[in-house]
Amino acid sequence: MAVLQQTLAGFTAEKAVDLSSNAAQARLSRAAVPAFVKLTQTWGLKDEVARQLIGGMSNGAFYQLKRGEKKTLDQDRLTRISLLLGIFRALNILYSRKLADAWINLPNENSMFQGEPPLAYMIKGGVPAFVRVRQLLDARRGGL
Repeated sequence: MAVLQQTLAGFTAEKAVDLSSNAAQARLSRAAVPAFVKLTQTWGLKDEVARQLIGGMSNGAFYQLKRGEKKTLDQDRLTRISLLLGIFRALNILYSRKLADAWINLPNENSMFQGEPPLAYMIKGGVPAFVRVRQLLDARRGGL
């Protein structure tokens, strides 16, 4: 069986990244921060909502991120961004770009959401809700 030997962002696929490591956090933050900012713009999220999604970040710290200042994110924020990017990817596989970008803000009749938009569900439920939304979308697209 072939094993992926190529490194991605300085990490290999053969073992999990140590997100408690300051060096790993710094390395991953360089890509995570601009990806998160772009994602919030694509989804049309207000700054307050984006701050809630990333875990209640202060205004000052959030606007530093938006301005592109180098900032190292902690393990929780890196996990949140990773899950959001997975949700973004799954939506763009499942739907047209227009629907994929709007889906997060649309009322949803799935019993998990109880008629609310997935965004409201994720803000209320935090990381466990992010995971459930990602699992739902991955199951719908039939892959990982």
